[in-house]
Amino acid sequence: MRVLLASALLAVTVACGGRQVNVETAPRATASVTLRFTNNDTGPVNVYVVNNGQDTFLKNVAAKTTEDVAVPGIAVGTQVRLKATRTDGGKTYTSDPMSLDATTTWRVP
Repeated sequence: MRVLLASALLAVTVACGGRQVNVETAPRATASVTLRFTNNDTGPVNVYVVNNGQDTFLKNVAAKTTEDVAVPGIAVGTQVRLKATRTDGGKTYTSDPMSLDATTTWRVP
């Protein structure tokens, strides 16, 4: 009986013994960027961010309106150009190179 009790106690001790826990820090989240875009053109435009020569479509913005546009996947402080193209293809506006802030403002024309 004692042997059975000792075996059970040993099994419980091993099964419930301390476990090693690996604690890691999560990767830093990219701070979000919002573009406050004003379209003073008479027609709607497609708004893009140009990063490392790659155009990324952000949003279609109606004529004579201001919208807050999310800029996903690009961190605060990244050097980019902004581009807006009329949906009829008639005109393209391109910003000078700029460093993105948490809230970046740009207007055309």
